Amino acid sequence: MHDDRSLVEARLKRVLDERVRPAVYPESVPLQVAVWHAPGEPVPVAEGLAAAPEPIEVGARWGAPWGTSWFRVTGTVPAAWAGRTVEAVLDLGFDENMPGFQCEGLVYRPDGTPVKGLNPRNQWVRVGAPAEGGEQVCLHIEAASNPVILDYHPFLPTPLGDKDTAGSEPQYTLARMDLAVFDETVWQLVIDLEVLGELMAELPVESARRWEILRAVDKALDALDLQDVNATAAAARSRLAEVLATPAAPSAHRISAVGHAHIDSAWLWPLRETVRKVARTTSNMTALLDDEPEFVFAMSQAQQWAWVRDHRPEVWARVKKAVADGRFVPAGGMWVESDTNMPGSEAMARQFVHGKRFFLDEFGIENDEAWLPDTFGFAAGLPQIIKAAGSKYLLTQKISWSQTNKFPHHTFQWEGIDGTRIFTHFPPVDTYNCSMKGSEIAHAARNFKDKGVARHSLAPTGWGDGGGGTTREMVAKAARLRDLEGSATVTWETPQAFFEKAAAEYPEPPVWVGELYLELHRATLTSQAKTKQGNRRSEHLLREAELWAATAAVRTGFPYPYEDLDRIWKTVLLHQFHDILPGSSIAWVHREARRTYERVAEELDRIIDAAQRALAGEGRTPLVFNAAPHTRAGVPAGGARTPAEPARTARTDRPGGGHVLDNGLLRVEIDARGLVVSVYDIEADRETVAPGRAANLLQLHPDFPNMWDAWDVDEFYRNTVTDLTDAEEVTPDGEGVRIVRTFGASRVTQLLSLAAGERRLVVDTEVDWHETEKFLKLAFPLDVHAERYASETQFGHVHRPTHTNTSWEAAKFEACNHRFVHLEEPGWGVAVVNDSTYGHDVTRTVRTDGDGGTTTTVRVSLLRAPRFPDPETDQGVHRFRHALVPGAGIGDAVREGWRINQPERRLSGAGEVAPLVTSDQDAVVVTAVKLADDGSGDVVVRFHEAFGGRAHATLTAGFEVAGVAVTDLLERPLAGAPAPEADGGRIAVRLRPFELVTLRLRRA
Repeated sequence: MHDDRSLVEARLKRVLDERVRPAVYPESVPLQVAVWHAPGEPVPVAEGLAAAPEPIEVGARWGAPWGTSWFRVTGTVPAAWAGRTVEAVLDLGFDENMPGFQCEGLVYRPDGTPVKGLNPRNQWVRVGAPAEGGEQVCLHIEAASNPVILDYHPFLPTPLGDKDTAGSEPQYTLARMDLAVFDETVWQLVIDLEVLGELMAELPVESARRWEILRAVDKALDALDLQDVNATAAAARSRLAEVLATPAAPSAHRISAVGHAHIDSAWLWPLRETVRKVARTTSNMTALLDDEPEFVFAMSQAQQWAWVRDHRPEVWARVKKAVADGRFVPAGGMWVESDTNMPGSEAMARQFVHGKRFFLDEFGIENDEAWLPDTFGFAAGLPQIIKAAGSKYLLTQKISWSQTNKFPHHTFQWEGIDGTRIFTHFPPVDTYNCSMKGSEIAHAARNFKDKGVARHSLAPTGWGDGGGGTTREMVAKAARLRDLEGSATVTWETPQAFFEKAAAEYPEPPVWVGELYLELHRATLTSQAKTKQGNRRSEHLLREAELWAATAAVRTGFPYPYEDLDRIWKTVLLHQFHDILPGSSIAWVHREARRTYERVAEELDRIIDAAQRALAGEGRTPLVFNAAPHTRAGVPAGGARTPAEPARTARTDRPGGGHVLDNGLLRVEIDARGLVVSVYDIEADRETVAPGRAANLLQLHPDFPNMWDAWDVDEFYRNTVTDLTDAEEVTPDGEGVRIVRTFGASRVTQLLSLAAGERRLVVDTEVDWHETEKFLKLAFPLDVHAERYASETQFGHVHRPTHTNTSWEAAKFEACNHRFVHLEEPGWGVAVVNDSTYGHDVTRTVRTDGDGGTTTTVRVSLLRAPRFPDPETDQGVHRFRHALVPGAGIGDAVREGWRINQPERRLSGAGEVAPLVTSDQDAVVVTAVKLADDGSGDVVVRFHEAFGGRAHATLTAGFEVAGVAVTDLLERPLAGAPAPEADGGRIAVRLRPFELVTLRLRRA
């Protein structure tokens, strides 16, 4: 037989495009359209429905950036259409190639009942099936004219990312507003041909199955009268029935399809628009669930569920019913799909506390899985947190984006820093917006790394980010792929059903130990510095507010602010979403975030002040309150005491220029350039700074990644560097030294100080930053030989190599730390601690002259200046605090990290305040002291082993304890966990390395 394959495939494409798809709507009449443009921010539904619209024609421009337009469409079903299926086809000016990144709409009936969303791939509204001739049609569309930020030429700077700079030019052209007859037979033929054509393209050319499909398609096209597709569509379908009925091979890969609509809680749109995106999507999905009995939809992010409940009660009622039916499924058990690298220990725990509690309170449903398809890498402390929240699975897809190394598994056990293992799945379909295309299904089957021992994978199916979720076309394709030769099989299932099957078939999967590092988007650790500082400060203020409020509640009857703390926590957790905290959202999002963090700080400061005043009582005794988890200058952790008289540090002039700071523990030499050329550990008789090098060195790099400007820093940025060594001022300032430098359009002012009695050089840096596409680093070249270093992460620290033996190590050229980075030789180490930065790099070189020793350089990432999606990223004044701690063991790094982030507070009162709870071992770090969320008055204490070894410690409660329970993060007793005994308020605990424990103490 002659090879006519290409001829038939080309025929199929043209006939589908030019004849069959247009015949889905064979007859149409125009609707009458009127519009009212809301003058400012979105208005309530009732106001939009009641507004007086003006006529508008198809082809007219509409929609200022970020505006809301209320369209009213009216018409009459022609009498000749009686008994047929009729739909409104409503095209606001969509580009079908951009679902989720442009205008969107939510359709209402005149009484305010929501119908469904309008999206680029979802433009229809059912009017009647069958319709009645003469039926009057009236629909209202709340249309959002969100501008296109990420266009066909991506990453171009644009002013459209903030309402204040976006202008008023209409963004869209009204394209189609019709009533139309919907020919379901033709629509089904479209699905038949698409499924078979897409499957055929994925099969080997030499396979018999491909040729069987080709011949069937050819015969179907022969049966189709291209001048009367509607009359001949059934005949064409009959020619395809046999190939569509051939069952899949028993060994076929098995895909659990989960209806999904990944919606970023903010990104290229502000938070207020996400509220509406979620309402549109949930309206779509509840409508689709009514039409498709096998379909299952899952939605994560409790915050988004809460938005629907609080802002769209009419949609919420439909969602609640679908949840009760078991087909609209809460997923993930987190408040938002947060970043997991940067949130601190307690914040990461509270993501699960607030997320899981929401689903339990609203629906009585507890999630077993963490659902994070789009998060930019996963910190090594996360498995323990997932388990402590009562969950046991993790799903993500993002690691498939790694640029350098291909992750070796799709289903595996992920082991965290404490040894906890979590059953984890990476969908091999490599997208969280699967549309059931044949290429996606075939890729999932081919790509699956665990063939031979497992055969199940998951496919999150639907358009995200306001694209409307799963479509009826996706459901129809999945129905054909349920059992089709040549394809993986597809079944709609809940995430729980998938994980149970996957875990049962793969009882001993491979193990991956340590962080799941994404070899991409490394610059998210630095972009939008004020957002990151707001997060760090808020985390510590929340810890402090809970600590002092709980202490005051137990000691004085102070009213514990349950509702306020709950609300503030949820605000902070929302802003840890994986495009807000990472700094990858539009300017509007970060402008609002800065204001939100300011309000959070003001409110928490008021709570802290009120609690501390209640504790201090009336009096003039000066008190220092220490919220850090370690004793500081004689003030116990969680207590207050009269401060000791401060000693002084000697400052002298340095021969040859500059200054010397000496406190008897460290001697610091600052040269005439304002660079630190020596930090001498007097007790250890040891120099910290590498020979011939200088610390406190600011370095400036060009920073123009190949794509994803706010997200990425590409390794070639290191090829060019400018050392900022010229100083305008190097002058005494109190007991420290002030340095001023200018470069480009920017200015840096630093204060170097050495506190008396302390082994740390503090570096306060103020940058008035006006660069673009530049990367600013602060370097500390250290005379330390270390093959690995430690970075703090949630409830512990993770080790990373300083060398680049393998491509896996080389790819980690920018990494995350929380409060400290620590490296050491046996017996002596150095820590670099910070109050608000996360990104850093550590490199090592061997000196070829002099002593031949090793220089290990720690560089802190301070600022970037990408121009997309926020063209003014980080312009303005920033303040950072870092400290260099010579002679530091890991315990010193932990303590100093807390010290710099949890500053003391001073107040006058009656006398000292005893701590509510103390630990007698510095290795056992208390991260939370609070009252139980249920209002019982029980005291909840969360702590962990922080040094990486085993610890025996005694916790002492400063109140009478009637009972102790070990609980999960949600403060529920753990079944089978032996309760430690409280002997007069003294509780003995034993912890393995990095173990996390939550105790609930019942007050007598």
